[in-house]
Order: sequence, then C-alpha cells, then structure tokens
Amino acid sequence: MNAFIRKQTANAKNDLLSGLTVALALVPEAVAFAFVADVDPLVGLYAAFMIGLITAVFGGRPGMISGATGALAVVMVSLVAQGDAIGDGYGKYYLFVTVIVMGVIQMLAGILKLGKFVRLIPHPVMMGFVNGLAIVIFLAQLKMFPTLVSPEVSFWGDTGTWFSELFTSLSSNGNFWKMLVLVLLTMGIMFGLPKLTKKLPEALIAILVVSLIVIFGGVDVATVGSFIADGGGKGLQGGLPDFQLSKILEIVPLNWETFRFILPYAFILAAIGLIESLMTLNLVDELTETRGNANRECLAQGGANIITGFFGGMGGCAMIGQSIINIKGGGRGRLSGAFAAVMLLIFILFAAPLIEQIPIAALVGVMFMVVIGTFAWSSFRILNKIPISDAIVLIAVSLITVWQDLAVAVIAGVIISALVFAWENAKRIRARKHVKEDGTKVYEIWGPLFFGSIQAFNSKFDVKNDPDQVEIDFIESRISDHSALEAIFNLVEKYEKVGKKVKLKHLSEDCKLIMMKASPKFLAVIEEAVDDPRYHVMARANELEK
Repeated sequence: MNAFIRKQTANAKNDLLSGLTVALALVPEAVAFAFVADVDPLVGLYAAFMIGLITAVFGGRPGMISGATGALAVVMVSLVAQGDAIGDGYGKYYLFVTVIVMGVIQMLAGILKLGKFVRLIPHPVMMGFVNGLAIVIFLAQLKMFPTLVSPEVSFWGDTGTWFSELFTSLSSNGNFWKMLVLVLLTMGIMFGLPKLTKKLPEALIAILVVSLIVIFGGVDVATVGSFIADGGGKGLQGGLPDFQLSKILEIVPLNWETFRFILPYAFILAAIGLIESLMTLNLVDELTETRGNANRECLAQGGANIITGFFGGMGGCAMIGQSIINIKGGGRGRLSGAFAAVMLLIFILFAAPLIEQIPIAALVGVMFMVVIGTFAWSSFRILNKIPISDAIVLIAVSLITVWQDLAVAVIAGVIISALVFAWENAKRIRARKHVKEDGTKVYEIWGPLFFGSIQAFNSKFDVKNDPDQVEIDFIESRISDHSALEAIFNLVEKYEKVGKKVKLKHLSEDCKLIMMKASPKFLAVIEEAVDDPRYHVMARANELEK
C-alpha cells in the first residue's frame, strides 16, 4: 500500500502545477465552446469540471485532459437551435438529454471493447490528424485578436477594399498591437524559461507575469471577463451544478418523436467524442512512451457524459491542446487532471473576479506554443520519402480536419488507406501453371483472394482451352471473404458447364465448411490433402496467425 501511494505521489508537485496551468487555460476554451454551442458559459465550465474530474480518476489514460471541445460544440449548435424551436426556447435541455444518450452509446462501445479499433488507424492518418488539429487550434486563437477587417467585406469579392481596411487597421488599431506584444512576450517566456530552469512550469509563469503586467501596468486589453461580456455572458461566478433531471422531465417529452430527433445527434457526438479521445490517447501514449487503455477510456468518457447531462453540462471529450500543455508541464498522473478540474470549480465558486482579469493574450500565447509543439513538423521532411498514397492521406486528413471536422477527416483517411491497401494486395494474386504427366492442368494460386483481387484471379484461367482435368491449388493463398468464395463458385460452374472436371486442393477448413454449406455439390470438387505435409504446415501457420 505504501509503495502504491509513493508511486502515485512521486510526481505530485509537477502534477499540481501543471494542473493549475491547465485549469487557467480551460476557462476561455470552455467559455468559447459554450458560445459556439449557443449555451450559457457556465454550461461549458460545468462540463469541463465534471468530465475532467471523472475521466482523470477513472479514464484509461493518466495525464490526458478532457472537457468541453469545439469539435462537439459545432454539432451542438444545430441541436440547440432545433431544440429551442421545439421546446419554446429550452433547447439546452434537449442538449442535456442528447449528452446522456451520447454517454450511453460511448459506454456500450467500451463494454463491446470497440476501443481496440483505434489501432486500425494508420500512422499517416494520425499525423494528418495532429497537423489538422494544430491548424484548427491556431485559427481559433486568431479569432481572439481584435477584428481588423469588417466581416461584410469579402476578400474574394472586394480584394482591394479588404487590403485597404487591413492596412488602415494595422496602422491605427492599438489594441491589436498591444495584444500581439503580450502574446509574443508569453511565447518568449515559455521558450526561454526552460533554458534557465526546468523546475518552474513555463506556461503558468508566463500567464502570471503577463497578467501582473496588465493589471498593475494599467494596460487596456481584452481579458477573460471582457471576453465573456462581449459574448453575452454574465460572468464566471456560479454555484455548484444542480441536478437537472426533474427540469428535463418537465420540459422534454420522453417519447419516440424526441428520441428520433436526438438519436442522430447522439450517435454523431458519441463518434466524434470517441475518435478525438482515442486519437489523443494515442498521441499522449507516444509522448510519454506508455500505454493507455482505450476501452477503459470509452467507459469513462461515456459515464462522464451521462453524469454531465444530468447536472446541466454540455458534454465533452479529450482535449488535445490541454493534454499537451499538461504533458509538457510535467503532468503524468491522474492527479494533474483531477486537480485541474477541482481548480476550475474553485474558480467558478470563489475566484471568478481574479480569473476574469487574466488577459486573453496570455492564454493565446500559451495555445500558440501548443500549436508549435503539436504540429508534426517532421511530416514536411518525410513527404518525399514515403509512398505517394501515404502522403496523399496525410495531406487530405489535415485539410479535411480544418474544412470539416476530426471525425470526418479520420474516417476519410482510414477509408483512403484501406482502399490503397486493397488495391496493392489485389495486384499480388498470382497463378503458377503446369501440366501433369496424365494431362491434368494445375493452377497454383499465390496471394490473398478477396473482393479486390477477384478480377485478376479470374483472368488467370483459360476455361475454353484448358484440358478436361483441372486442379486449383490454394496452399499458398488465403480465402479472405464472401466475394472470394463466390468467385470460386462461379469458376467451378464455368468448368462444369463445358463438361470439364475441376478439383480444389488445400482449401482451409473454414472455407470448405462454407462452400459445402452453400451447396453440397461442391463436396465432389474439394480434394483432401491427407498425405501432403506442406498443407498441414501451412494450415498450422494460418491457425497461429488467427
């Protein structure tokens, strides 16, 4: 027991300091995503607190930070708008029900052990995901700067006016330059401090230094408080989250119409949340050179979203930016994520006036350093060294992540990779041919037989000109799917139609069973290889491979 406690507290100082930094960075992120979803800032903050705490304690990846995220918020805005129309302005309660159902779906994914499928995501997809997400984080931070060109002026529609407004604003907009200087100062501290000492968390020190300069220097720049006010919020100050079940039951009719409305949103949100969480888990695994538990993370994310929905939170998943801040700051254990969540609640309950004085520039500077640390700069170096298909996947996933969202990008990348893999394997099917002394023609098939290689497989045979006796030997081939079985069925029927006899040799046991179940007549064309030692060696190897 003492050894366990020592292990958990060995990195306590780094976990606590890193957790405090993460908590400060979580505030504007949660508030911003709440605004995107068109709900009150406290709905985002409560979600960040509850999801962060539950996943930190019960999740499958110590050191990973979860909370309200933009990838989910962009889906929620449509849900809340339609819920407002159905529920007379109470769309957020439809959101709470959807988050609960989303959590149930995620827990089912964990129970069914679907988390292991994240291993099927190829490395180019992972690199594209990281690069795309870094770009998304960067673009999100640019929105925090003062507007230089009015939204009504289109770059493509009126380029001259757009540049004219830009240059005019750059020469006269003092707020922009003040914020830029503070952002660069924050980045400079984070870059330079580790060169002097690694004992201090650079992100936290940078936020404190810049905040003190703004507060005591009387610098008039955007702060967390002004950011909330500009978005229509009432501030961070709040109490403990209330149990919302009675209110939900009062407003949301639990009937088929309601579930038909929320189920598509719930599945989309569950898929996006799990993909983003498991991809972040993989990334943290690489950074820490340890191994997380994907199925446990699915269960924790699902349970957290269920509880969040009952207590009036907007739901969430793993946050790659905050997770990297935590890892880079030395946070490795569950204590860092749990402390970040608890500190966030303390901010809401007691320290809202202080937190609202933190300049947005300091937090933007921290996130810019996260972008620099997140982007896989090595991808530029290896683009001309990897197969062209992998390069296309990497670039496509990066662009789709920015253009659409993470889930669409990852799914598209996996599909492209799978199609490339199928195409490459389809070209590997071979047929060695020879004629026995008795005149029997033998086709020795080599390579995988599946839906992609069927056309090449069929082209190997000359049914019209072959002799009356034909053997097809599958000892060096693998029958992979139903399409392959259909191809064999059709080939046998072609030979039989022209009055020729065909024998199938060295089929695997499962393939034999399926063929005989489909049609007993195939029992006559399947030849057992009792005395062929090669067959038994290959069969044993295939069993071990399975």
